[in-house]
Amino acid sequence: MATESRTGPGPRDRFRAQVREEVKAAALRQLADGGPEALSLNAIAKQLGMTGPALYRYFANRDSLLTELVIDAYADLAATLARAAGAAASDATARLAVVVRAYRDWARSEPHRYRLLFRAPLPGYDAQSTRLVEASQPAMNVVLNVTSALAAPGTAAPEGSEGQFGEWLKLREVEDVPAAVAARTTMLWAHLHGLVSLEIEQNFASMGVDPTPLYEEEVRDFTRSL
Repeated sequence: MATESRTGPGPRDRFRAQVREEVKAAALRQLADGGPEALSLNAIAKQLGMTGPALYRYFANRDSLLTELVIDAYADLAATLARAAGAAASDATARLAVVVRAYRDWARSEPHRYRLLFRAPLPGYDAQSTRLVEASQPAMNVVLNVTSALAAPGTAAPEGSEGQFGEWLKLREVEDVPAAVAARTTMLWAHLHGLVSLEIEQNFASMGVDPTPLYEEEVRDFTRSL
């Protein structure tokens, strides 16, 4: 008698996936309360009513859990930027402004995850591992697609940078983006990162300054640079 083949994950796999999500949710709460230094698998196990050894069946150590949180955050950021770019007007400058706004809004709504991606790594943690570098690329690809549409023929790269960014584009298998655009897009991201970092750490608030015009000026400066 023929039997119907089982498709999809079974109960054990579903339970394992559920527990992993619960662990990650608890870890994110720790990050929000105390940053990466506060991440403790034993504390999470106690919170979830598990033993430490039981939790290690789902994540081998703190660094493996941290890596999953970083990859999830990069994916969420990339999806946020892609949605913003897809919903924006056809005008390239307006689309860039929308993407910049989405980047800022994501950081403000998820400051603990933003810090996890872009602050100095914990001692001994390999923040430049292949998995993490690859996870970071989709978000940058969204921005590169938007900025490439703005570039005029013959846009110049900052002096001495074109060769480096040409190699970077090849390494990351990014096509149809001039090295000059990649270099200038990286400069834009660096400027935005500085603004965002100051904002989420309340530096602008302590000055009594709304940084919104600064973000808008960055878009205008970048557009002029192309």
